[in-house]
Amino acid sequence: MSCSFAASPLARREFLNPVCGSSRFISPGRIYQPGSKCEISRRAFVFRGIVASGASVIGSSLVTEPSQGMERLPFKPEGYNFWTWRGHKIHYVVQGEGSPVVLIHGFGASAFHWRYNIPELAKRYKVYAVDLLGFGWSEKAIIEYDAMVWKDQIVDFLKEIVKEPAVLVGNSLGGFAALVAAVGLPDQVTGVALLNSAGQFGDGRKGSNQSEESTLQKVFLKPLKEIFQRIVLGFLFWQAKQPARIVSVLKSVYINSSNVDDYLVESITRPAADPNAAEVYYRLMTRFMLNQSKYTLDSVLSKLSCPLLLLWGDLDPWVGSAKATRIKEFYPNTTLVNFQAGHCPHDEVPELVNKALMDWLSTVKPQASFQVL
Repeated sequence: MSCSFAASPLARREFLNPVCGSSRFISPGRIYQPGSKCEISRRAFVFRGIVASGASVIGSSLVTEPSQGMERLPFKPEGYNFWTWRGHKIHYVVQGEGSPVVLIHGFGASAFHWRYNIPELAKRYKVYAVDLLGFGWSEKAIIEYDAMVWKDQIVDFLKEIVKEPAVLVGNSLGGFAALVAAVGLPDQVTGVALLNSAGQFGDGRKGSNQSEESTLQKVFLKPLKEIFQRIVLGFLFWQAKQPARIVSVLKSVYINSSNVDDYLVESITRPAADPNAAEVYYRLMTRFMLNQSKYTLDSVLSKLSCPLLLLWGDLDPWVGSAKATRIKEFYPNTTLVNFQAGHCPHDEVPELVNKALMDWLSTVKPQASFQVL
């Protein structure tokens, strides 16, 4: 969420619930092209964002402690680098040399969620990991949040900090942000990789006309609704940011519970302590999350012009493999790699994700040049 935290089981079930799923479990790293379709409902996207950094399905012995012995990004309580964007402080990490790769975290996470990916990718590439406004170590700005806010942030980050053609890599909400940024700055984005991305396909059956609000709704019902929402969401936020609660939730949803360590927990609790965190949480849950239907995957993908990679955790209870299939069917210039992992394969099977991502990156042709506007 705006500040990385966990939440109740009910809220977890409501975040990214696919309408349909798949029972096919694919060997880690196997390239697979299934043929079913799946939609994610707007309502599903509304409530699940309370969960910290996204997670995967409960208990499995299919994957054994992948992160043991891997190099990990050092945790810095003060953060790494900061950039001022539209008057707001934005946190980012940068390591390595070579063609740029920009990592964009999911709902409730931060740059630290790429802890096992940054060091490995930095051996060949110049890796950036940026905290979206309202998340992680970036400022908890009191603004009206919208998907286009993060699109603009990433576009400007590419122009002002990266300054050369780059590949965007995004998990969950960060995946959708990567897509809209790639459409917004096609000359500088050479490829996009999505890990269990958020977003929904449009529903042509729904009409766009809405009836005008009555005086009763405007004067009485809306204020009462807001008061109720603030009370309920305020309690959920307070409960969700407790360390014991975070540990309990993460251990119940990560396939490999050994990855639920002090590093991960602190990367969630620190941003939640920000004085503005509760208000940002409220705004995200009531104003941003409830208004997602106007930005659809089909409308964005129809404007995309670069290669697309899907790194998909097939055990994800929120965004199943059928959604990846539908994306590939809609956008043929797609490579799909499935893993026996959940919603955050980069933190669950990082060595497999790193290999698949680097193999694909080696095939992406960089742009000859880019002129910063």
